[in-house]
Amino acid sequence: MPRGARLDSPGTLHHVMVRGIEGNSIVADDEDRMYFVSRMGKVAAATGTSIYAWALLTNHAHILLKSGASGLSTFMRKLLTGYATGYNLRHKRHGHLFQNRYKSIVCEEEPYFLRLVSYIHLNPLRAGLAESLDDLERYPWSGHAVVMKRIRHEWQDRNYVLGYFGKRESSALQAYREFVAEESGRGRQPELTGGGLIRSIGGWSEVKSLRKRQEKQFSDERILGSGEFVKEMLDDVEESVKERLPATAAATEAGERLVSACEEAGISVQALQGGSRKRECTELRKRLALKYVLELGMTYAGSARLLGISAAAVNQIVKRCGL
Repeated sequence: MPRGARLDSPGTLHHVMVRGIEGNSIVADDEDRMYFVSRMGKVAAATGTSIYAWALLTNHAHILLKSGASGLSTFMRKLLTGYATGYNLRHKRHGHLFQNRYKSIVCEEEPYFLRLVSYIHLNPLRAGLAESLDDLERYPWSGHAVVMKRIRHEWQDRNYVLGYFGKRESSALQAYREFVAEESGRGRQPELTGGGLIRSIGGWSEVKSLRKRQEKQFSDERILGSGEFVKEMLDDVEESVKERLPATAAATEAGERLVSACEEAGISVQALQGGSRKRECTELRKRLALKYVLELGMTYAGSARLLGISAAAVNQIVKRCGL
């Protein structure tokens, strides 16, 4: 299926996620890890990309970066293609290493920057690769150790991160450490790994409030930020793209969500689209219908075609939620 264009303006803050194909590992040992991190640094320096936070895990990686003059796509192509080629040669394997295209979310800096830094740096702790916050400070495959000055990577902009916490390094480090410790109690924070209306404005209750006040809010699944920020980003990219994803991109995203949700629920796509009245199918259709209409901005008819129900049925689902 075709995919929507990326928001790839130079100087944009991105939360990038890459995963191994079919959930497989992207690193086998510390030599692979060193190669990935080294290549990330070299490509960042060559493309003028600013790296603020990163975490390399067994089967995926997170990077918080600000794109350079050549944009995000050039940085990611050089990083992933070069790494995959070297990995395949070393392990005598062929084929794709990474799952489809990487995922990138454009982020509004003011409300999200520090939360994203801590979220990304806490990934090894959540994954059990580091046993404690003290252990995390010594974990070499995350930017947290760089910020804490336990290891050095000149290409990582630790000063920019610490600048949020004060001018004196000692006090800024302490404040940063305390902030990360506080954030470690938040859990997985799925709102930081995607954009969209619900995530951007703070949940379903806020969406309902907007609808009742008949206020419009710009949103896009590729952007994490306020409606005003989303509008500014889309205006910069293409004048004709405003409140929602383009129809083709929305349909692509909706199709991917359908397959993923069916897999998680143990339901076949054929059963869902074939009109099965089993409770699990009915409930999943309701959840997906709401996401399609409210998050992706799809029409009732477009949502209905994917879900195997009528446009009137989608309309009723939305109405029952008071939206």
